[in-house]
Amino acid sequence: MPVRTIVRSSPDASRDSFRAVTVAEKGCPPRLTSRPVPAPGPGQVTVAIRAAALNFADLLMVDGRYQDTPAFPFVPGLEGAGEIVAVGPEVDPPHGLRIDQRVAVAAQGTLAERGNFDAAACIPIPDAMGWAEAAGFVVAYGTSHLALTGRAGLQPGETLVVLGAGGGVGLTAVEIGAALGARVVAVARGADKLQAARQAGATDLIDSGETADLRATLRSLDGCDVVYDAVGDAPGLAAFGALRPGGRFLVIGFAGGKPPALPLNHALVKNITIHGFYWGGYRTLDPAAMRASLDALIALYARGRLRPPVGTVLPLERAEDAYALLRDRRSIGKVILTP
Repeated sequence: MPVRTIVRSSPDASRDSFRAVTVAEKGCPPRLTSRPVPAPGPGQVTVAIRAAALNFADLLMVDGRYQDTPAFPFVPGLEGAGEIVAVGPEVDPPHGLRIDQRVAVAAQGTLAERGNFDAAACIPIPDAMGWAEAAGFVVAYGTSHLALTGRAGLQPGETLVVLGAGGGVGLTAVEIGAALGARVVAVARGADKLQAARQAGATDLIDSGETADLRATLRSLDGCDVVYDAVGDAPGLAAFGALRPGGRFLVIGFAGGKPPALPLNHALVKNITIHGFYWGGYRTLDPAAMRASLDALIALYARGRLRPPVGTVLPLERAEDAYALLRDRRSIGKVILTP
């Protein structure tokens, strides 16, 4: 007997084309286009996107320099939030997703009014969480929580140094580190970014634009146990030099342009552990750990322990401006785009 395919949908799902940001070719700026949205396939849901967030990875994808750059042309965006308007076949528990459910999405293609996504990439969110909050929650908070709790094993009372603490990912590391009971040292450029880090829970602030010797400054604070490095290059090397014996160094990203040249002989002598961390890789490396981390984060939010910072909010048609904000490091917190 043939298998019957059933797609459940709301009346709002009847539109057959939607606006989406598109990167046509390598090196081309993002442009707003009209694209068709087919019915969701097996294991998929259709989400009406209410807000989406930009990440540094989106910048790298334009030039084809990200490890998971899709084939051109593609719709950018790695995370967003919205309402489910259609549910494809084979979407059953444990996903438990339904029409009109509010979800955060962690998948490629969120810079659009609508998209089809695997049900496993959609996480139900509390009614109290706003769209802009939810849009930038999953990747940034997921990265920081799993890196700090899983890889680094950050403990209460330890000292955590966050490089790039004023950025969308860095601020979440500050906030989660503080929630875990660590002393958080925030390193960022400019008073506005440092003030945002203080509000997120940092107890010590270092302006990277005014500090001639970052390693010496960190050592004057008695060093550190964990470095969360979203910058790389010289700041990463300097912070590495301030790690105490038994310290842990988290390689998160290279906003500074290139990886830090870490001296492995120092890692040997001081028993320092270097962890490369790519959150998206956990979808296949350890999906259970990723889901447990996200569930823990939603619980922390529900208890009022996390307050996702919303930075700049722009309409979808200003995607090019949004990219420029991120590229020029003029944003504090997440850059959010809304239809």
